Amino acid sequence: MPAPVFGLAPAWLLSPQGTPVADALVLSHPEQYERLRLACPEAAPTAVLAGDPCYDRILAARPYRERFRRALGVRPGQRLVLLNSTWSPESLFGDGGKAPDGGDVVAALLDRVADEFPVDEYRFAAVLHPNIWHGHGPGQIRAWLDRARRGGMALIDPLRGWRQALLAADAVIGDHGSVTYYAAALGTPVLLGAVPLDALDPDAPISAFMREAPRLDPDASLAAQIEELIGRHRPLPGPAEFTTSVPGESAVRLRKLFYSMMGVPEPGRPASLEPLPLPGHEAATATVPLRVLSRVLGPGEVAISRWAGSRPEAGADPDGELHIAVHEDTRDVDQLDLADVIFREGAPDDPRFGSPSLWTAEVLRRHRGCSLAAYATGPSACVVRVRGEAPLRLVAVPVTGAEAPSATEDVSAAEDVSAADPAAYASALHAWLTTGGHDPAAAGRRLARTMAGGLTVRTGARLHRVRVVPLAPPETKG
Repeated sequence: MPAPVFGLAPAWLLSPQGTPVADALVLSHPEQYERLRLACPEAAPTAVLAGDPCYDRILAARPYRERFRRALGVRPGQRLVLLNSTWSPESLFGDGGKAPDGGDVVAALLDRVADEFPVDEYRFAAVLHPNIWHGHGPGQIRAWLDRARRGGMALIDPLRGWRQALLAADAVIGDHGSVTYYAAALGTPVLLGAVPLDALDPDAPISAFMREAPRLDPDASLAAQIEELIGRHRPLPGPAEFTTSVPGESAVRLRKLFYSMMGVPEPGRPASLEPLPLPGHEAATATVPLRVLSRVLGPGEVAISRWAGSRPEAGADPDGELHIAVHEDTRDVDQLDLADVIFREGAPDDPRFGSPSLWTAEVLRRHRGCSLAAYATGPSACVVRVRGEAPLRLVAVPVTGAEAPSATEDVSAAEDVSAADPAAYASALHAWLTTGGHDPAAAGRRLARTMAGGLTVRTGARLHRVRVVPLAPPETKG
């Protein structure tokens, strides 16, 4: 005898007397009615096709995708990868997410995210089912994901923020939960980390999706799998077809149903759903020590990749030079005295730090091994001080038509020039001064003059032009 179908079996739909417990059972697709009729024919007369209001709200919010990405701290050119788990034992976050050696796939994923993905090219976020939060408790969830969060991963509110994060995502690593299925319905590339086919109705559309969607290989490079997933993605038709047969109609259909059940006429105004709110901004700040691989490509031109793991991905740049950049608020406080670059962000007039100029001088006095201190004053600018020298300001500037890369350069880099994390500019300046054959202490006095042409920073395929200027006189007196 087949296992009862969750949500459609008599145990969920009928009273002890065998009568339906609900006056109306809302379905989003006729396919569900056919399965309901077979699983619990007594409840079939209560079925009403009224669509999916959750999915309709997501569809209506699609035009605001870029806003949701900015709210999550995703910079232009970055890819946002969402880790998603439902709440059953067979889920990605449960026993279903097991590596062949018996290890925990989620723990391994978090380590590999830090080791394989440069923080300026990728942003990660986690969406966990509310029952996971309820079952284990928020404190335990945050403890399990603490290292990942300090490496820049966002932990999404399980009730209010997951839809916006789903719209913002470039790829999803998930399981058989509804969030993963919604992602596939939106056409987002999905990689399955847990595939519990035995726990699903074999005739349900989710089962067909589980059989067809690409699966995570725990033994292969995660970065390579994500690149292939995105590059070769072709949306499967099933999820978009079976999520709802009446997209955009749920508000009208549900209101009609509710008022008919109350026996009163509907209001004259159009039926509508509450729009998805714009979440608060969540900066993608990594406070773990960052391993920074750099390569000087030419005068004032530096390629940078920063890694939150214990090591950069093997082969990331075998000829690159390595230095350590550490956020001042790191929990790894012993690393501050080993850092080449120390950085932080804040308002330029924050009285707690005096001024960016005062803060940079204080940091260099306190940490004698540090060569450069950087205070990010906004999303595209920072104040930097090389040891023993006056502070400078690094500001991202757009590329004009005259400055655009030549036809021989990477087209993807020329499409858009957008600000990276200003701390990456600081690391690029440090790399240029050291790796480029310059000693920071000797070069600092000439820095404003020698950098009159600015700095060019490459993060992955992105190109960033950075202007290097002295601070205004009031600031330099700090």
